[in-house]
Amino acid sequence: MDTITLSRRQPPGGALSKLAGWSQRHRWLAVSLWLLTLIGVTLGSQLAGSAYHDDHSLPGTESQQIMDLFKAQAPAQTGATAEIVFKSENGLATARGPIDGMLAEVRGQPHVKSVTSPFDTPSAVSREGTIGYAAIAFDLESNDLPYDDIVRVVDTAKKAEAAGLQVELGGEPIKRTSESGGPSEGVGLLAALVVLVFLFRSILAAGLPVIAAVFAVGSTLGVIVLVSRFVDIASYTAPLMMLVGFGVGVDYALLIFSRYRSEILDGLDREHAARRALDTAGRSVLFAGGTVIIALLGLLALGLGSLRGVALAVALTVLVTMLASITLLPALLSLFGRRLEKGIRKHAGKREHGKAWGRLGDAVQRRPMVPLAIGLLVLVGLSLPALGMRLGFADAGTDPETSTTRQAYDLMSEGFGPGFSEPLVVVTESGDGVALRRKLEATPGIAEVTPPMGQGVTTVLAFPTSSPQDEATADLVERLRTEVLPGLPGKYLVGGSVAAAVDFADAVGDRLPLFVLVVVGLSALLLMVVFRSILIPLKAALLNLLSIGAALGVMTAVFGDGLFGAQPGPIEAFVPVLIFAIVFGLSMDYEVFLVSRMHEEWRRTGDARHAVRQGLASTGGVITAAAVIMILVFGAFLLNPDRMLAQFGLGLAVAVLVDAFVIRCLVVPAVMRLLGERAWWLPRWLDRRLPHVALEPSSR
Repeated sequence: MDTITLSRRQPPGGALSKLAGWSQRHRWLAVSLWLLTLIGVTLGSQLAGSAYHDDHSLPGTESQQIMDLFKAQAPAQTGATAEIVFKSENGLATARGPIDGMLAEVRGQPHVKSVTSPFDTPSAVSREGTIGYAAIAFDLESNDLPYDDIVRVVDTAKKAEAAGLQVELGGEPIKRTSESGGPSEGVGLLAALVVLVFLFRSILAAGLPVIAAVFAVGSTLGVIVLVSRFVDIASYTAPLMMLVGFGVGVDYALLIFSRYRSEILDGLDREHAARRALDTAGRSVLFAGGTVIIALLGLLALGLGSLRGVALAVALTVLVTMLASITLLPALLSLFGRRLEKGIRKHAGKREHGKAWGRLGDAVQRRPMVPLAIGLLVLVGLSLPALGMRLGFADAGTDPETSTTRQAYDLMSEGFGPGFSEPLVVVTESGDGVALRRKLEATPGIAEVTPPMGQGVTTVLAFPTSSPQDEATADLVERLRTEVLPGLPGKYLVGGSVAAAVDFADAVGDRLPLFVLVVVGLSALLLMVVFRSILIPLKAALLNLLSIGAALGVMTAVFGDGLFGAQPGPIEAFVPVLIFAIVFGLSMDYEVFLVSRMHEEWRRTGDARHAVRQGLASTGGVITAAAVIMILVFGAFLLNPDRMLAQFGLGLAVAVLVDAFVIRCLVVPAVMRLLGERAWWLPRWLDRRLPHVALEPSSR
């Protein structure tokens, strides 16, 4: 085992320094505890299984009222549905034998409650007689259905395909068979490892941040699987956790290791270098991670059930990555200390990047208005498309063109019209169903209306002339609610998936100001306490909002408008608020890492211009390296076939890109130069009332 030589000159340190010392002295115990935790929660989660549940309830909205009415009328009629869609150019009647035989076999599959034949339902066959569909009813919700049983249904249906007969399947359960994580997580981590090897010139040094991230994310993922059995956790939470967890996990470990490397080169022994790194960069990691958690928990202020579990899960992921960075990483540094130190000293001459960043700081400060204007133009220009963002829920129309769900969607649109797959549901308890049908048939934008159904509660289905994702369909929902139906006697409710998307977007819009106020206000207050300044928190909040705007703008241009060949459509209704929470927190990371070093120099010298130069020289290289890693991890999710995850990946990657390379390298140094000593001003009366929290140790 490696013996660490103690220095007589031990740097002063706080709680984090002592924690690093404990992890070093008990390095095998620390690593063993993390390993046992990872193995234990992984085995436990596999034995227990997940119970993810997508809670899209919106109490008080019309779409939710309709769902509550249906559940009250028929509480036992629950379960997922799917469709088997057929097309035969010679007419479906010519293929009745193979179709009936296949449907009989599907009825016998596990968890299939019923199957309706297109030949028994005239409305299930197109006017030309070439396209039809069979409806499948399952006895469990989509997420509760065993994956293998869904695959059996798909395989059984596909066996009926023959020359002249096309068979495709649609519906939420079927979509699960075409979803997969893809190579995104592995590609992102591999790319991060390559960048780290290039940065540190050592596979061992590069591997430590990745190992810490894998331990943290793996442990949290197992915990969330177990928690999902007691708390509503959305089905898309796990990949989102990995997206954020791997990004911040590698990021935090990298920042601490970089400070450790600098302290080694400045003459400290390995033990004290690790303690010093934890006492400086470790504090910044805790503060930055705390802002991410605050931003995520700010989602609770929205009061949206579908986001509560996601916010808690991702916040827990960030918390565990922080713990791994300050407990597991020091233990690993101690275990591999001698080899790491040898590699660090071998490449000691490679530290010229600090001089380059210092020269950049000097250049920006000589003419600060030029980089400031360039940076603001870039940020505002990228943000402009966000003004046209349209929220909604993607359907099979945005699935990959080769998928069976997309093929089924296209066939249904071809045979029955673009709005057939997601009709509007109009319900009344006190109105006249016949009058309702006549009014809807006379309404522009509606292609067909079914006869009134039900007793006591009358239901009418209205099929729009436009597709579910078309903006015209959302406009139709608004017209029905505000102009068409209020003219009829009685009370009417408009629901369905499109109406639910409209309600969700309205709910987010109504509660967004409170959410922004909570997140921005708390984060600015924390920065004020740490940096003893009023202007720095205001500057940070404004610039962070601009980076978020740029992320949402690029995301809108690509996925909303179809830039670069992407399938155009609405942005998932909950993505922007999650992007806001995560990006605002991550932007605070780089704000803290950069400004804390400036603050350290300001306290030491009192020279504002020197503080800006040295802050950028000390952190510019590691911030941009950390940003490149995050961009690669997040950007790799563009390879994921899930449109929602691809939106997240692009939004987060763009936000980190502009934050690290535009805001931190150009705008922040320029603003700090223009502010000068005023950047660190705080009224005395406020200084006396605020608690003191330091990110840097009081003395070296």
